[in-house]
Amino acid sequence: MNQKNRPLAVDLFCGAGGLSLGFEQAGFNIVAAIDQDPIHAQTHQNNFPDCRTLTKDVTELSGDEIRNESDVDNREIDVVIGGPPCQGFSMIGKRQKDDPRNFLLYEFARIVEELQPKYCVMENVEGLTKGKARPIFFSLLNRLKIAGYAIVEPIPILNAKDYGVPQRRKRVFVLGYKPTLPSPSYPLMSPDVTTQNEIFYPTVWDAISDLYFLDSYDELTREDTYNGTLGVGSKYSERLRGEINDPNDHSLKRDTIGKGLTGCRRSLHTKETVRRFDSTMPGSYEPISKFYRLTKNGVSNVLRAGTGRSHGGYTAPRPIHPLAPRCITVREAARLQAFPDWFNFHPTIWHGFRQVGNSVPPLLARWVGLSIKKAIDKTGNGLKHIMEAA
Repeated sequence: MNQKNRPLAVDLFCGAGGLSLGFEQAGFNIVAAIDQDPIHAQTHQNNFPDCRTLTKDVTELSGDEIRNESDVDNREIDVVIGGPPCQGFSMIGKRQKDDPRNFLLYEFARIVEELQPKYCVMENVEGLTKGKARPIFFSLLNRLKIAGYAIVEPIPILNAKDYGVPQRRKRVFVLGYKPTLPSPSYPLMSPDVTTQNEIFYPTVWDAISDLYFLDSYDELTREDTYNGTLGVGSKYSERLRGEINDPNDHSLKRDTIGKGLTGCRRSLHTKETVRRFDSTMPGSYEPISKFYRLTKNGVSNVLRAGTGRSHGGYTAPRPIHPLAPRCITVREAARLQAFPDWFNFHPTIWHGFRQVGNSVPPLLARWVGLSIKKAIDKTGNGLKHIMEAA
């Protein structure tokens, strides 16, 4: 399925694959990916069958081992991407500066130095740039510079809602490049555009309105997959359904015939919980659970992942549907995160939500990936320009 002559990407801390998918949509072949969580790694492998996904701890891997155990071999890598676990920096939670996961940032820099790609992209939460986390952030930048990379500065905070994702989600992306190569640039805000050339910011209802009728299917309280037609979609949902063309999506085609729509299982709530959810106004928080109720014509609050078993196995607060008195499904969350409908998550609700919440919105990642791809496409002219200047 991989296409020849596409630039090569390696994804560290890949999770289910939001960053991988965004860069694939930008025109890259994802040839290797690493995650130590076997559930995440298997989900990534299922969605990227031509990528070699390694279930490994990055701290125990070298660049040479990544090459030897994957499809990279001796080929030149165009970009190393990755979103090291960020819970210790998150603006939500305790923000523990000594959380051992914080120092995985340095492992990202180490692997970049050993693999020596043309470009590198590190994604993380905005909290990495603030307060007590700033020394770690600046240490990461310094390590990348020592490894031979220039950094695109100043480093802005990107909000997914400004790039066509119906969700408020702020993230920092560090863009590194070999100084002899063309510099990438941060993508301009890129909302969708209607056929009448009107700026279009998708809403919650644009994302999930075509799934609302699934509440009438009782079997979806027991089963994960819906087999049948969907309701009338918006331009946004029809693109995620694969029914209309997205000119900026260069991802490789998947066989989805007869596989149904996964992630549709609904949570069973007690009568008291249903009563509380039903009495919560859209745009407000339910006072006991602290779950936010989505508004039809707004964007979602940030979707959170919760914690893995190694850190208590806590379930993150999940948004309440804007009309139905229930939490949204994994597929509805995936729509709000800009994942296409062919992308499958773990069939259990807890793991599925954790995978969505941990992911980079592919659409946001795509715009970053397109900026790297644009720089790579200029490599020949860029090198010529540098030689002439010398």
